[in-house]
Amino acid sequence: MYRILRAVLFSFDPERVHYFSMNCLNIFCKIPFGKKLLAMAFRPKAADLPTKFSGILFSNPVGLGAGFDKNARYLAALEALGFGFVEIGTVTPLAQAGNDKPRLFRLPEDNALINRMGFNNDGVQAIVSRLKKWKKKTNKGRNGLNAAGSQPGKQPGGNRKLIIGGNIGKNKITANEDAWKDYTTCFNALHDYVDYFVVNVSSPNTPGLRELQEKESLRKILTQLQVQNVTFEIQKPILLKIAPDLTQGQIDDIIDLALEIKLDGLVAANTTINRENLETSQGTLHSIGAGGLSGLPLRQRSTDLVQYIHQRTNGRIPLVASGGIFTGADAKEKLSAGAALVQVWTGFIYEGPAIVKNICKGISA
Repeated sequence: MYRILRAVLFSFDPERVHYFSMNCLNIFCKIPFGKKLLAMAFRPKAADLPTKFSGILFSNPVGLGAGFDKNARYLAALEALGFGFVEIGTVTPLAQAGNDKPRLFRLPEDNALINRMGFNNDGVQAIVSRLKKWKKKTNKGRNGLNAAGSQPGKQPGGNRKLIIGGNIGKNKITANEDAWKDYTTCFNALHDYVDYFVVNVSSPNTPGLRELQEKESLRKILTQLQVQNVTFEIQKPILLKIAPDLTQGQIDDIIDLALEIKLDGLVAANTTINRENLETSQGTLHSIGAGGLSGLPLRQRSTDLVQYIHQRTNGRIPLVASGGIFTGADAKEKLSAGAALVQVWTGFIYEGPAIVKNICKGISA
């Protein structure tokens, strides 16, 4: 069914279709029993696959990567679709429009996307305001019968608490030497409203950002956040998202730093600038231009990266795998390599709203 709908959706501009589709789901969730119906159709079975990561209990290990719900607008719909966690952002201190359009492109021959969004988001204060409303609404649901008539302790549609991650970055106008200030601003503002943080220094779409992956630049950012973290009554896990294009030496430096400062985890990996071995024609790739490639072409590199980090550290660094996950078999591959959680993004676009249910079923098989 979704493949027929996908053929229609893929005939329109990718970014416009993204917002149109998610806005439709949001509207459906607001009608009586709409969210409950979505949950009945798409949530994994009641048993789920409870997974503990950095002290947090996830209802299942399948999450949605950052960049899909940049501004925390679609949490109700994504919760109904069964995601164990949703990573909002990338959030920056100030609102910014991102790069010029068009900036999102489909590569259907490769089951892939190219994006050069450029951290377009509404800014941390606007996003905090939405998260405050979400927290108030969901707390109300847990304290008594909620709008969908569920029992206390459950969310509308019968789901457990949706885990929310905050993916944070710097504004384009902020110099790299001051980047730590932007990360700290976002960290402090979001701290009461997200369950964990991911530091994004690996997007290829903000000029100079990947330079912050060098060991000493990372040390300054991450240690500043750790200093801030202990000032809160409840400390939140801090993870780092890394690029798949790092050299072996850079990967080893990041591993050494993560172990040294006792980082809570790594997300492997962000999008790649590599264009090798694609089915899409060189002419099409040239016309698209720069951007980060995601989807099936990234699957093996992501798995290799997860496996290398897991083996080199004897599993001492918790890992979230991202890249090329479309099916239960893809997720199993990542979990077998050493990941505790997996994130989808491009797979969601190509596989549709049943992706979490199908992946969880595949993992359990």
